[in-house]
Amino acid sequence: MSRIDRYVLSQLLILFGFFSLVLVAVFWINRAVVLFDRLISDGQSALVFLEFTALGLPKLITTVLPISAFAATVYVTNRLNNESELTVMQATGSSPYRLARPVLAFGVIVFLMSSTLQHVLLPLALGQLSEREAEISQNATSRLLTEGAFLHPSSAVTFYAGEISEDGVLRDVFLSDGRKPEEGVIYTAAEAYLIRNQDLTTLIMLDGMAQRLSNESNRLATANFQDFSFDISSLVRNDASPIQIARNMTTPELMMSYKDLSKDTGQSAGHLAEEFHSRFAEPLFCIVAAMIGFTTLLIGGYSRFGVWREVVIAFGLLLLINGARSTMQNPVRSDANLWPLLYLPVIFGTLLAFAMLWYVARPRWRRRNAAPIAEAPA
Repeated sequence: MSRIDRYVLSQLLILFGFFSLVLVAVFWINRAVVLFDRLISDGQSALVFLEFTALGLPKLITTVLPISAFAATVYVTNRLNNESELTVMQATGSSPYRLARPVLAFGVIVFLMSSTLQHVLLPLALGQLSEREAEISQNATSRLLTEGAFLHPSSAVTFYAGEISEDGVLRDVFLSDGRKPEEGVIYTAAEAYLIRNQDLTTLIMLDGMAQRLSNESNRLATANFQDFSFDISSLVRNDASPIQIARNMTTPELMMSYKDLSKDTGQSAGHLAEEFHSRFAEPLFCIVAAMIGFTTLLIGGYSRFGVWREVVIAFGLLLLINGARSTMQNPVRSDANLWPLLYLPVIFGTLLAFAMLWYVARPRWRRRNAAPIAEAPA
């Protein structure tokens, strides 16, 4: 690689790091606000919030990489053009293909970064995140021990504890159980305790009353009790127990028969094929994003009015290609044999970028096809 290529590549990588940092920070703040509110309201600590945030970063970075690659390419190309560096390179005999070489190398570097995330780091992070979410869902403390708030461990159950002492005693307890359609039961107690024994969780209520309303006869029966035990294992157990799904598996684990994977994951062959091939198609989109940004600005050339028109066109092309990627997912999920459709947007973007390079590399052809200026009559 020549010195000019290293210079352009270094500029691209520096701006790429800057844009990636800014975009990750912006998206992270938006996501962290919602995540922080949800976890803290469930009684989780700040360490759990930091853990969930760290496990969500690979997905966030994967989303940001193509945008950062495009933004860095557009910014560097515009600066090289404004400072006449591109003009000097072209005057020394550098063709558009030669100028695109460092941009292509930059796209390949971003492609390798995205591939590492897609094939290894992202599945591992999502798998660990699913396990931690399951653990928190199974934790009775996080589901029930929030004082002064009406909680809903399930759609038909409401729980309230007016006060929770330092030794774990629940005071002024209210529990409404409407899981049975034929009757509803309300328990109130002055004190209660949570007892956990392996997979069983029991709520021991002291000095309380049970009110049972029959929906068929519309009769209310009440009973006072000194102590009463209520099995709440079904309430604190995670209803959606973590199972092995395709997005939590590394790419080597997906390299087996779709029929066997469907049995293990419960997902269709189309979903498995879409997940597997998307991990190759999405990193390739990083190369396309960089090349589209460079070639579109190269066609525009220098203008005193700036390159906003070319930037808008390049961004529109990028949205078009990305929209096509999303459109191709549903057919593949319906039929696994249609997996080549996932690569069509990348192929189209690549052909479009090289077509624009070919167009820029032939100025005589451009002048020959330009409309001639008619001379004014004497």
